[in-house]
Amino acid sequence: MYDAPGMKLHALLIFALCISASLAAQEPPKGAYPVEFFPLQIERQDLRMAYRDVKPTAAANGKTVLLLHGKNFSGFYWERVTTLLASRGYRVIAPDQIGFGASSRPDIHYSFHQMAANTKALLDHLGVARVVLIAHSMGGMVGTRFTLLYPAIVEKLVLEDPIGLEDYRTLVPYVSVEELYKSELNATYESFLNYQKGYYTTWKPEYEAYVRDQAWVLGTGEYPRDALSAALTSEMIYQQPVCYEFSRIAAPTLLIVGHEDRTVPGKARLSPEMKAIAGDYPKLGKKTQEMIRGSKLIEIQGSGHIPHIEQPDAFDRALLGFLAE
Repeated sequence: MYDAPGMKLHALLIFALCISASLAAQEPPKGAYPVEFFPLQIERQDLRMAYRDVKPTAAANGKTVLLLHGKNFSGFYWERVTTLLASRGYRVIAPDQIGFGASSRPDIHYSFHQMAANTKALLDHLGVARVVLIAHSMGGMVGTRFTLLYPAIVEKLVLEDPIGLEDYRTLVPYVSVEELYKSELNATYESFLNYQKGYYTTWKPEYEAYVRDQAWVLGTGEYPRDALSAALTSEMIYQQPVCYEFSRIAAPTLLIVGHEDRTVPGKARLSPEMKAIAGDYPKLGKKTQEMIRGSKLIEIQGSGHIPHIEQPDAFDRALLGFLAE
C-alpha cells in the first residue's frame, strides 16, 4: 500500500527542484558590482561590451587598474581582487571581452589587436588615460598586445599565468574551426566543471561559482553563438602568438606563475611525450622574464593556473608589493 497523493506531491516537488536548478544554470552568478555596457560597432555589427567600473572605497590615489580575464572566465572572477584594490584607493575597471561573459557573442574575425582596440575605446569612453594592467591567462595575450599597441597608457604590467608563453602551433596538432565548433556544441556543465578542476591543485566547492559563470548560457538560445565564439577565440589563441614579442615590452612588468601550472590550450590533442614537457610555467616564466627587460618573476607554491583564487594571500603580497614600488 502507498499514499498516491503523497507520492504525487513528492514527484512534483522533485520536478520543481529540477526545473529551478535548470533555470539557475541559465543565469550568470550575481556579482557584487554592477555591470554596465559600452556600445561598439565591429564588422558592421552593433555590439555591447560589458564592464565593471568600481570607484575607490578608501582615499583615492588617482590610479586606475584594468583587469583582463582569461578565456573561460569573465570579469566576475576578479571580484575579490577588485575589492582589495578599491580598498587601497584604486579605481578598478574589469571588462568582459567581446565574445565572453555578458558581452555580445558575434560571428566576427577575433584578434588580440581587436580586443586591445576595444579595450582602448572603453578606456577613452571612461576618460582613463593611464592604467596599471593586470591580466590573467588569455588576458595575458590581450594585455601583451595592448601594452605593445598603447605603451604610453600602461604604467605597470602584471601577467598572472598568461597563456601564450609558447607558440602552440609548434606543439598542438591543428584542428579546423568547424571541428572546434562541433566540440563546443557538445559541451555540458560536467565537461566545463571537469576542465576547470584542472586549473587547481586542490578543488574547493566555492570554485564552482566560476564554472556557473561559464556555463550559464548552456541550454539557452544563445549557446550556439557562444559555442562559435569559443571556437573562433580558440583559433585566435592558436594562430596569433605573442611569445616572440615580449622583448618589446618597456613597461615595468611582474610575472606571477603558479608552481603547479601546466596549462596548454588544446592539451588533449598533445602526444604523451609533448604533455610531459609543454606548459611548464616555472620554466616558461623564467624564459619570459629574461625576454622582458627589468621584469620580475614570482612563483607561487601550491598554486595551479589561477593564483589569485587558489592562493590569494600569496598573490596579494606579490601584487601589492609590486604596485608599491
